[in-house]
Amino acid sequence: MNTSQSQYIFFRAQKVIPGGVNSPVRAFSAVGGTPVVIARGEGCHVWDVDGNAYLDYIGSWGPLILGHAHPDIIAAICTTAQLGTSFGALTEREVELADILCSAVPSLEMVRLVNSGTEAVMSAIRLARAATGRNLVIKFDGGYHGHSDGLLVKAGSGIATLGIANSAGIPAEIAAYTISVPFNDLAALRRVLDEHGNDIACLIGEPVPANMGVVLPEANYWETVRDALHAVGALFIFDEVITGFRLGWEGGQGWTGVTPDLCTLGKIIGGGLPVGAYGGRRELMELIAPCGPVYQAGTLSGNPLAVAAGLAALRLLQQQAPYEELQRRTLRLAEGVGHSAHAAHIPVTINTVGSLLTIFFTGVAVTDYASALTADTRRFATFFHACLRRGLILPPSQFEALFVATAHTDADIEDTITIIGEAMREVAAC
Repeated sequence: MNTSQSQYIFFRAQKVIPGGVNSPVRAFSAVGGTPVVIARGEGCHVWDVDGNAYLDYIGSWGPLILGHAHPDIIAAICTTAQLGTSFGALTEREVELADILCSAVPSLEMVRLVNSGTEAVMSAIRLARAATGRNLVIKFDGGYHGHSDGLLVKAGSGIATLGIANSAGIPAEIAAYTISVPFNDLAALRRVLDEHGNDIACLIGEPVPANMGVVLPEANYWETVRDALHAVGALFIFDEVITGFRLGWEGGQGWTGVTPDLCTLGKIIGGGLPVGAYGGRRELMELIAPCGPVYQAGTLSGNPLAVAAGLAALRLLQQQAPYEELQRRTLRLAEGVGHSAHAAHIPVTINTVGSLLTIFFTGVAVTDYASALTADTRRFATFFHACLRRGLILPPSQFEALFVATAHTDADIEDTITIIGEAMREVAAC
C-alpha cells in the first residue's frame, strides 16, 4: 500500500501542529506508524490522499450513523450556507432542533445548544453545582467526558490510549473536586456517598461507557445509582455524547429505562458538524442566563450550518428507524470476529450494544476500566495495521468503539469479517 503522500503531509503537519494532529488519538501513537491522511468519504468508505480506499468504522467517532456525505445532509448544509453561515442571533432552525430533542429524549424539558460535547458537559456540571450549592463531582474510572479540567481525572479515550494518568496543567485544587470510582461497583459508590454525600453536586456517567471501550452496566445498576444519588440530594447526569440517538431514538435513556436529571448530547445531533447540547428539567434549565444566575454563552452556539445538518440527520433517523437493523449487523460482525479469533487461538472479549462494538484483546470479561486495561495493546496494534493494509480502518486505539452505520450493507459486514479473519491469522503468527 502506497502511503507516501500521507507520510509527507504528516511530516509537514508536525512542524506546525503539536504532534501533527488536532486531536491526540489521530496520531497513531498507540498503534505506531504514520497516520493515513483522509481526503474524502462516501457511505461507509473513506479514501486517503494516496487514493487508497478503506471500509470505515470510525465514522468521525460516532456521529456519522448515516454514513459519510449523506446527500440529504449535504443538501441541507449547502442550502443553509447560501443564506449565511453565522448570525450571532436566534434562528428558527435552532427552535426546530430543540423541539425534536425535547420530544425524543425523555429527560429533556428544555435544552441549550453549544459547540461540543466538552462544552456541554462543562456547562451541565456548572449548572448542577449551582442548583445544589455543592462542589464535588463523581465520575467513573475510565470515563471520558471531554477535556475540561475537572473531568480528566482517571479518564478514558485518548487519556487511556496514550497512558496519561490525568493531564499536566490542572491544579491539584481543581482535581480535588472530582472523585472517581470503579464502574459497576455499587459498594465503592456507596462508600463515597456515605463519606461525602452532603458535598456531592452530581455524578456523571455514560449510560453505556464507550470511552474505555464498550462496557455494559450490570442489571439494575443505573436505577440503584440514581436512587442513591437522590437520597443524598445529588443530581444525576447522563453523558449521551456517544449513546444519544445511537442506541435508539431515545438514546441511552430509552435503552436503560432510566431518566437522569440532566443529560449532555453532541456529535450525532449535528449530522457530522461541530455541535453539543445539554438539558433537563425545566426548573434546572431556567437557572441558566438570561433566565437565572448560571452564565454560559457562545457566539457560534446554534450555528446555522450545524443545526441544519443535525435536523436533516435526525429527521432521517426518525423516518427510517434503523436501530433494529443496525443492531443485527453489529451482532453479525461480533459473531464473525469471535469466530475468527477463536480459529486463530487468540483470546478476545467482544462487547456490543446497539451499533457499537469493541474487540478487547483479553480473555477476561471486561466490566470496568481495570479489566479493560488487561487488554494486550501490542496485539491490538498488530491487528490494527493488519486490517489497515487490507483496506479496513478502525479506531487507532484499543480503548474505543467501532461504529456501524446504516451505510454498512450486509456485504460490507461480510467483507469486514473476512479481512478481520486474515488479520487475526497474522496476529497469531507474530
